[in-house]
Amino acid sequence: MDLFQYDFMVRALAGALIIGVTAPALGIYLVQRRLSLIGDGIGHVALTGVGVGLLFQQSPAITAVIVAAVGAVGVELIRERGRTSGDLALALLFYGGIAGGVVLVGLSPNRGNANLVQYLFGSLTTTSGGDLLVIAILGVAVLVAMLVLRPALFAVCNDEEYARVSGLPVRTLNLLLAVTTAVTVTIAMRTVGLLLISALMVVPVAAAQQVTRGFRTTMAAAMVIGVVAATSGVVAAAEMNTAPGATIVILALAVFIALAVGGAMRRKARTGARDPVATEPTDVVLHG
Repeated sequence: MDLFQYDFMVRALAGALIIGVTAPALGIYLVQRRLSLIGDGIGHVALTGVGVGLLFQQSPAITAVIVAAVGAVGVELIRERGRTSGDLALALLFYGGIAGGVVLVGLSPNRGNANLVQYLFGSLTTTSGGDLLVIAILGVAVLVAMLVLRPALFAVCNDEEYARVSGLPVRTLNLLLAVTTAVTVTIAMRTVGLLLISALMVVPVAAAQQVTRGFRTTMAAAMVIGVVAATSGVVAAAEMNTAPGATIVILALAVFIALAVGGAMRRKARTGARDPVATEPTDVVLHG
């Protein structure tokens, strides 16, 4: 394809591929734990980190990782120890994060709206070689952790009390999930943006659940769907001149809708096939 004779398109596709496989691999644990929206909350906190970086003229990616990780750990500790519920902690994360980010970006020397939009909605074509290296290293680290620790993380997400009784380091695993979520959100800034990364964590998992049974197969299918949506979204965005992040999410949603409708039609067909059998006893009685 002619598009990929350009280095920036190759970097864009590589970055999308990494995020496409990493985000669902992490997202399935968040869905299992009923924390599907935590990616949004951490994304807002990461915006504060971007503001810190712009204000002090440091790398926004590095400051976003640090601030998002601190915020994620804080929410986890609040949820574990405090009286604040998980929903309320996420709400505080949402509002405080985005407000702090907007204020700090406004105070920074580089206060242009274009910079802010790039971080909020992604800008794959501006991904540099250094950005791609950071995305690759952190993405692989998150993916390896999710796969290697799958049994322990599943146990914690499915039944925290049982996991604790079984001797698993529940707090450590919870903090690991929080930090890896923060890392995934931050490295996805260039791919789908801080406001859309949560969709790439959740939608492929929801789509996979329409056609799979069991945690392992759902995880594998979600990763495949994430990769297909991410890579196809980059190509479609380049062809149609649309925002890559939004295009990726729309394609993921299209896959979910197609699988959900197909599943509903299969269930209806199976029910319809059983209807004549169900009515036979009635017919016998009527003619008896």
